[in-house]
Amino acid sequence: MAESDTEFDLVVLGGGSAGYAAALRAAQLGSSVALIEARELGGTCLHRGCIPTKALLHAAEVADSARDAATVGVRATLDGVDMAAVHAYKDKTVDGLYRGLQGLVASRKVTLVEGWGTLTAPDTVEVDGVAYRGRAVLAAPGARSRTIPGVEIRGRVVTSDEALRLQEVPSSVVVLGGGVIGVEFASAWRSFGASVTIVEALDHLVPTEDVSSSKALERAFRRRGIDLRLGTRVAGVTQDDTAARVTLEDGTTLDADVLLVAVGRAPATGDLGLSEVGARLDDGFVVVDDTLSTGVGPLYAAGDAVRGPQLAHRGFAQGIFLAEHLAGLAPTPLDDAGIPRVTYSEPEVASVGLTETQARARYGAEGVDTMEYNLAGNGRSKILGTQGHVKLIRAKDGPVVGVHLVGSRVGEQIGEGQLIVNWEAHPDEVAALVHAHPTQNEAMGEAHLALAGKPLHAHN
Repeated sequence: MAESDTEFDLVVLGGGSAGYAAALRAAQLGSSVALIEARELGGTCLHRGCIPTKALLHAAEVADSARDAATVGVRATLDGVDMAAVHAYKDKTVDGLYRGLQGLVASRKVTLVEGWGTLTAPDTVEVDGVAYRGRAVLAAPGARSRTIPGVEIRGRVVTSDEALRLQEVPSSVVVLGGGVIGVEFASAWRSFGASVTIVEALDHLVPTEDVSSSKALERAFRRRGIDLRLGTRVAGVTQDDTAARVTLEDGTTLDADVLLVAVGRAPATGDLGLSEVGARLDDGFVVVDDTLSTGVGPLYAAGDAVRGPQLAHRGFAQGIFLAEHLAGLAPTPLDDAGIPRVTYSEPEVASVGLTETQARARYGAEGVDTMEYNLAGNGRSKILGTQGHVKLIRAKDGPVVGVHLVGSRVGEQIGEGQLIVNWEAHPDEVAALVHAHPTQNEAMGEAHLALAGKPLHAHN
């Protein structure tokens, strides 16, 4: 336990998903913990990422429901979107969760230190001239929005941070980047009535997903009237008082009220003293081993500052892992492939495990079987009016190694997919389970029935 008010079993630098999870779990296990944060507890996820963007997307879903109400016989109209009220709803959601997190940290008797922390040694973080020493130190500074060289973020050119604060719905938007952030904002703005164009340098939207998921999302976005410029690079960006202008490498120009730069997030590892105390950085990411150790004394790193999928739930899991590792509980190191991923657009994209390309690279071109079950055969999806699929990937005569979903609300189904992949279930084992009817989750059972060679509501 701590020997003074500046010495702790664990000092955590960063109060985001990884940092506060490590602090809470370590305190639960009896360790003394100092948690250092320069801004707000909860980090990007709670204040500028996961929670506010999903609140925005829920408002967008309600707008779509009102607009399409007549298709199910309900007399309703969409009179417009009151962004001030949307922000009030979003901020109320964030504030409630923020107060709850503050209460949790206080109840676990974690010492919260407000201020900018800098490593002065592998076991020491200094804040406003006070040195906090830990038997272990966790660097979990999170990430920041990336920008394009030569593109200045100001005025009509924004990142996701500024996009969350826009006071009105733009009439037209160009989104640079077809990854998760770009796709989610494009989806929300289209639902609010904006004209949207996505420019993506690679050949597909959400390019880290299985190609079948990317293509399904692209078809859905085109049906929604979202313009896609895929395999297209940006040559330059200018703006004036009336519009932002994007010039593409083929000479095409696109004008819009707002230009969103959504080209990913970079680790926020600058000005923390990491390199100075001996930690190794690779393109800004802290290099760690399977136990999250930097190999420099008692210094560890986790979350978005460590290379891998930048997901809040990965950060939570890494924080919990580290606390249990330090307590000698011998937890199993995380496998990034076994972590579920969700893009909360309309339709949603959710996945866990290997893509078909990754699976064939691992097991050989002939060592993989796949099954794609179309949601057109699912009653609940038909009622909701959504299109998409469940795609399963298995090692031939072996377990399911990848689950890929596209459709409204399918992010809620990926929990079962995670169990299937991580417990190395075989198709016939999942097919033996009874899935409730009529649910979208039933599509997961139907896909496994088909892959097990006994399709019910599917052709194969």
